[in-house]
Amino acid sequence: MAIRTPAVSPAQAGGSQRSFGSLATQVHALAQVQGQVSVEPGANLAAGVTVQADPGATVRLGSACVLQTGVTVYGRAQGRVLGDDRSPYAVWVGDRSLLTYKVLVQSPVYIGADCFIGFRSTLFNARLGAGCVVLMHALVQDVAIPAGKLVPSGAVITQQHQADALADVSPTDMALVRELAGTAFYGAPRGQHSTSGYGTTWAVSEDTTAHSTERDGLGTMTSQLLPPDVVQRARQYLAQGFTIGTEHADSRRYRSGVWQTCSPIPSQREPEVLAALETCLSQHAGEYVRMFGIEPKAKQRIAPVTIQRADGKAVAVSGGVTAAASSSNGAYRPAPASTPSGPLAPEVVQQVRQYLAQGYRIGTEHADTRRYRSNVWQTCAPIESSREGDVFGALERCLAEHSGEYVRLFGIDPRAKCRVAPLTIQRPDGKPVAVSSGSVPAPSPSYGGASYGGGTAASVSGDTAQQVRQWLSQGYHIGAEHADTRRYSSNVWQTCTPITSTHEGDVMAALGTCMAEHPGEYVRIFGIDPRAKRRMAAVTIQRPGDPTPSMPSPTPASSMPSSFNRSSGNGAAPMGGLSQDVVEQVSQLVNQGYRVSLEHADARRYRSGAWQTGSALAGSRVSDVLSALESQLRQYSGEYVRLIGTDPKVKKRVLESTIQRP
Repeated sequence: MAIRTPAVSPAQAGGSQRSFGSLATQVHALAQVQGQVSVEPGANLAAGVTVQADPGATVRLGSACVLQTGVTVYGRAQGRVLGDDRSPYAVWVGDRSLLTYKVLVQSPVYIGADCFIGFRSTLFNARLGAGCVVLMHALVQDVAIPAGKLVPSGAVITQQHQADALADVSPTDMALVRELAGTAFYGAPRGQHSTSGYGTTWAVSEDTTAHSTERDGLGTMTSQLLPPDVVQRARQYLAQGFTIGTEHADSRRYRSGVWQTCSPIPSQREPEVLAALETCLSQHAGEYVRMFGIEPKAKQRIAPVTIQRADGKAVAVSGGVTAAASSSNGAYRPAPASTPSGPLAPEVVQQVRQYLAQGYRIGTEHADTRRYRSNVWQTCAPIESSREGDVFGALERCLAEHSGEYVRLFGIDPRAKCRVAPLTIQRPDGKPVAVSSGSVPAPSPSYGGASYGGGTAASVSGDTAQQVRQWLSQGYHIGAEHADTRRYSSNVWQTCTPITSTHEGDVMAALGTCMAEHPGEYVRIFGIDPRAKRRMAAVTIQRPGDPTPSMPSPTPASSMPSSFNRSSGNGAAPMGGLSQDVVEQVSQLVNQGYRVSLEHADARRYRSGAWQTGSALAGSRVSDVLSALESQLRQYSGEYVRLIGTDPKVKKRVLESTIQRP
């Protein structure tokens, strides 16, 4: 309701009283109430009280609250807080709160239920939880104080870390409050009545108080759109001296990992940062938005985290900025084996620790079901830190951001600049992923082949290990392919993750990972002569239904079909459906920095020379481009397809070669 002061008459000089149900609202005739002011039943406004709301602003005075002589409450049109009823207010005064003599409240301010504000204290752009006590001559500005905290006399609370460090209200403090208030309301037994100095009777029910405490988190200072964990993360950034940046992406760009930078947030004051974040979320509603810290000295990003999803679902912001997901002793606490989601599985935690112990960095990739079948992975945000807590926090955020997709983890050797033993740690169907222990050799002074200790012996047979050792001793690289029963009958193989290492332990771990990722399929390995760029005889090491890997006689590569314009395998090529010439052409184009694309035409258009442009073959690695090329050839089966190489600097074609005919 809106209360406006009537003209004062001698009969009214003693005070006015308005009845609302069982409680009487007392507004003294000398109290000034202007604008949209909602006064709940039982509120008591003494003489000299000024409550003013600008046009467009609303001030709410709670049930059975008391404003003593000289209190000033001013609600401006700028700035809002979220009340317990989920509506915006300039000022919200909770039920049964007491504002003593000459208290000044300047919006936006949220005062929870059962709060006490002492003489001449000032509140500006602040939030007080339920049951807070502010003693005399205190200043509370730009902070959110948790419920049940004490602000001592003369305190100046303008930083959030000061508010977080406040002590709880003690029985001694409550006795002082009762003495200052001149009423037994505070600390009265639950369900009993107590009377204020103004004669208003207040009923303190246990249910009402409990409900007010539960709803306390809804009334935020200036963050109606920001969840509490996002606000907490922003405070962590600011406390460490970081500035805050944001990015946004629609659903299409999000799937491609392409983010657009929002307007920078130059300020480091918490209210301005939170307001800028709210503005960003409002401007990019229906899109993904992520926030990150920016270290001004190193000029690098810190711990990006998604704070809004395109589908509107709540986003869980886990962990902290520096020691995310850590237990009290600093060690990461993995999830139980029966937990399908949440923290990382113990096997993954152990694997990451092995990577870090050997000096490797951690990288991740993700792929949806369609890209996974084509072995096309998209790189996640890099994990710059080598601290265990930071890495685990980043991994959890990666799994949360790409839920419903495949996610795999790999080590990065910073010296050799190569990947080490990638392994899948998440599946779209939510089924647990078997991570073989010992995928990375145990730390040792040497990284030679002798460091392999049989960590994957359960998945790789001794014959396979002997064959791998033989190839490595001859200076060959190792490759692997897999095929299901249908593709196997057509001799169509798909390439596994490339094995870049020549250390026996790493190769064995990668082979074990490939076999674990493709259970129930055929898996074969082959040697690659890096000088002649040709394959050695392929050896099948896994068959569907075999309890243990088999090791049949090698199949000569020359016995396989060599035509690249059919969907058949080629024993002399590293890719299942491409000839050696095509693979070499693509490798040369990618290594020289040229862009690779396709053009296709049916028989009629081919005779007329009218080619249609196909999709660009995305990827910076040769294996990614070859995988995309195979996928495109299957898509344009029965047509002419030619390979195009383009120099991006001069925007000129450097190669046109027909690689498929109907």
